Amino acid sequence: MPIAPDVRLGHHVRIPHPDLVNLYGCAVGDDTKIGAFVEIQKNATIGARCKVSSHTFICEGVTIEDEVFVGHGVMFINDRYPRATVAGRPQTEADWQVVPTRVGRGASIGSGAVVLCGVTIGERAMVGAGAVVTRDVPEGTTVAGVPARLRRGEGERS
Repeated sequence: MPIAPDVRLGHHVRIPHPDLVNLYGCAVGDDTKIGAFVEIQKNATIGARCKVSSHTFICEGVTIEDEVFVGHGVMFINDRYPRATVAGRPQTEADWQVVPTRVGRGASIGSGAVVLCGVTIGERAMVGAGAVVTRDVPEGTTVAGVPARLRRGEGERS
């Protein structure tokens, strides 16, 4: 089932292609739109009035607050040191800890961005397309590039 029974969907959530998403154990707020080919894993939270564009991966431990835009193909990561095995055996959930990530209210994340675990993207911040976010993004600022660097401060115009 693309949308598992344990998913908590708010009022008026729009999923135009429910057979083309993979949602399980997550929560999605009121009036949020989820695009095709999106995966949202257990213990992830999406706020109200968000837009999550197609081909995006939101992993366990990610909290996205209200009114956030997530562009196409955005990838979140929840493990700083991923491994397939531990002492020669396949790794299980017991072998690692989720490192949480938070995206503040009204932030925008451009298409193709990668957000490493443990960062906070501040309220109203903007992450440029294709950026790799390795550090916190202060509220109201714009970052871009690989790694993402400050391009514009709060209140500045380009």
